[in-house]
Amino acid sequence: MDGTMAKLIMFGALLLGVSACKTAPTEQDEAARIVDPDDASRAALQRVVDDALHTNVNLANDALTKSSILIIHGKSIRDSNGIPIDGRRHVPPIQFRLVTNRERCILIDQRDQSRHELENTRCEPE
Repeated sequence: MDGTMAKLIMFGALLLGVSACKTAPTEQDEAARIVDPDDASRAALQRVVDDALHTNVNLANDALTKSSILIIHGKSIRDSNGIPIDGRRHVPPIQFRLVTNRERCILIDQRDQSRHELENTRCEPE
């Protein structure tokens, strides 16, 4: 095997290892909740959720402060008077889970298990 091929194989193995570490859950994940939320932590959560959903959502100021689970419901279908029509949700709710891992707050999108670190946010195990 020539030097170029060996370098390519090593580079590919390195990339695989780095991507696996970044996306794979670890045994150090603990369900968590946000403590002492402030404007910076709320903005970080808002940014991560909006980016994950490719839209703007309204989050409560106390989101993820009482529980590690955040559920986002789609808009309900409404009649001509603007009243929600019961039982007519076409989009299932989207669920996020907050974990702490080595003192980092990580929001996991349950749809694809993608992991998003929340900057400027302090969390503690539930």
